[in-house]
Amino acid sequence: MSFLRPRFPGERALVSGIAVDAVGSGMYVPFSLVFFAHVTGLPLPLIGLVLTVTGLVGIAAVPLVGIVVDRFGARVTQISLYVVRGVSFACFPLADTLPLFVVVALLTSVGTRAFRPAQDARLAELAEGTDRDRLQALSRSLSNAGLGAGTLIASVVIATAGDFGYTVTAWVNGASFLAAGFLASRTPAAPPRAPAAPRARGGGYRVVAKDRPFLTLVCANLLVALGFSALTSLLPLYATGWLDLPEGLLGSAFLLNTVVCATLGVPVAALARRRFTSRTRAAAAGAALFAVAFLAQAALGTVRPDGVPLLMAGLLGAVLVMTVGEMLYSPSSGALSQFAAPQSLRGRYLATYQLSWSLAYALGPTVFTSLLTVDGRLPWLLVAATAALGALLMLRLERRLPADAVAFVPAPAPGKPASTATA
Repeated sequence: MSFLRPRFPGERALVSGIAVDAVGSGMYVPFSLVFFAHVTGLPLPLIGLVLTVTGLVGIAAVPLVGIVVDRFGARVTQISLYVVRGVSFACFPLADTLPLFVVVALLTSVGTRAFRPAQDARLAELAEGTDRDRLQALSRSLSNAGLGAGTLIASVVIATAGDFGYTVTAWVNGASFLAAGFLASRTPAAPPRAPAAPRARGGGYRVVAKDRPFLTLVCANLLVALGFSALTSLLPLYATGWLDLPEGLLGSAFLLNTVVCATLGVPVAALARRRFTSRTRAAAAGAALFAVAFLAQAALGTVRPDGVPLLMAGLLGAVLVMTVGEMLYSPSSGALSQFAAPQSLRGRYLATYQLSWSLAYALGPTVFTSLLTVDGRLPWLLVAATAALGALLMLRLERRLPADAVAFVPAPAPGKPASTATA
C-alpha cells in the first residue's frame, strides 16, 4: 500500500479535509431537493429554476476564482471557499422565503463551482511529479467513499429524526466544510515561485486564450466529460424508459460505480503510471473505454434481451467498463492540466479547465433528454463519439504539450529540488 503513504508535508491534513468534505456532502446532496421543499415550502419547479439559475451564475464565477488564486495563492483561496461553503450550507435551514433561498443558493453555488480549480491549484502547489497523479486518484476515491458513507449516515439520521433530520444533515455538511477548512490551514504555505516562471503582468486570460495546446486539452476534456454526466442524468432515464427496468434496481449501478472507484481508484491509477508511457495515453485509454461502454449501452438497447436479470447484467457490465475508464482518465487528465499550466497563471489555467467540466454537466441533461425523445440509443451514440474524439485529441496533444507535463516523471525525493519548467 505504498501508494497511500504520505509523500510531502501537510498531505495527511489535506487528504483528511477532502474526506471530511466528501462525507458531509454525501449526507446532504442526495436529499437536497427534498430538504429545500421542506424548509422553503416552495413548489419543486420553482426550486429547480432557482438552482438552475444560481448554478449558471456559479459557472460564471469560475474564471474569477482563477484570478483570485493567482493573486492571493491557492491556500488562502481554498480555505476561504471552505468557509463560504460551510456558512452557506449552515444557513440553508434559515432560508424559509424565496429571497433568502436565492441568496443562500447563490452563495452555495459559487462556493461549490469555484472550489475545484482552487483545490487543484493547491494540489499542484504541494505535490510534484507523479505525486500529483496519485493525489488526483486518491481525492477522487475519497470523494466516492465519502459520498457513499455520508448518504448511508444521512439515511439513518432522517429515518430516526424525521423532518428535523434534514436540518441536521445541512448543519453537519456545513460543519464538515469548516472542519475541512481547519485541516487545510494545517498545510504548509506554498513554496516560493521559481525564477524560471515569472509573473505574467497584463496577460491574464489573454495568455490562456493564446495557448492552443492547452485549449485543445480543455476541448478534449469537454468531449469526454459529457460521458461523465451520462451516469447521473442519462442512465436512469434510459434504464427505466427505454429498457423498462424497475426503478428500484437502478441504485445498484450507482453503487457499483461508487464502490469500485472508492476501493480501486488509487491502485488502478498506480498501475496506469507503470503501464503507460505518458499521461496523454493513459487518459486516451480511459476515454476509449468510455466509448466502448457507451456503445455497449446502445447495443443493449438494440438487442433488449428478455428478462430483467439479463438486462441488468448488460447494464452493470457497461457501467463497470465505464468505471474502469473513469479511473484511468480522471487522474491522468487532471494532473496533465496542472503540469500544462504555467506557475504564474496556474489559477486562470485551471479555472479554464474546470469550465469544461461545468459546461459538460450543464449541457448533458438538456442534450440527453432531447435525444431520448427521438430514440433511447442516440444519446449513447453521441457520447461514444465525443469520447472517441476526445481520446484522439489526447493522443495528438502528446507532442504539443511540454514533455515533462506529458511524461510520468517520478516526484523528487524529499530535500531535493523539483523541476519547475512547467509547474
